[in-house]
Amino acid sequence: MTGLDAARLAAVISPLRRALLAATRAEAGLPELSEAQIDVLRTLPTGASRGPAEIAAQLRLSRPTVSNLLSSMEADGLIERGPDPSDGRRVVVRASDRALDLFDRFDAVNSALVARVGRELDDADRAALDAALPALERLCAALTGPDATTSSNRQDTP
Repeated sequence: MTGLDAARLAAVISPLRRALLAATRAEAGLPELSEAQIDVLRTLPTGASRGPAEIAAQLRLSRPTVSNLLSSMEADGLIERGPDPSDGRRVVVRASDRALDLFDRFDAVNSALVARVGRELDDADRAALDAALPALERLCAALTGPDATTSSNRQDTP
């Protein structure tokens, strides 16, 4: 059994995410959507509404960070705030139709881009990436699950 080169894995993941985000934006002609905005939209599928605190908890970000993010997204027409139908004292957030359209385009182009670039790799690389997916999913779950470091113990970097 070989060890995990954790430093190398960590050094590859961030640039890969940024490159994929930039290439997807450019290919789809999408406006500048940050990773944090995309993450917020992932928490708000069609018809869903959530409170800012719930979004913060799900994304493991501080409430002030999410509040600032939601304010900028509201100014850009990406989210709408309104009273909670079950408790008018609470505010809930939902993705705007424009945001849902942008997000659907982003996901479609993102998947097509990964498939196209993946076809340029040799068979062994494609097989290795495919075989690594379950382990990467478990790594993600370990980092975001209930036993992961809480948002109060980490620095936000939207």
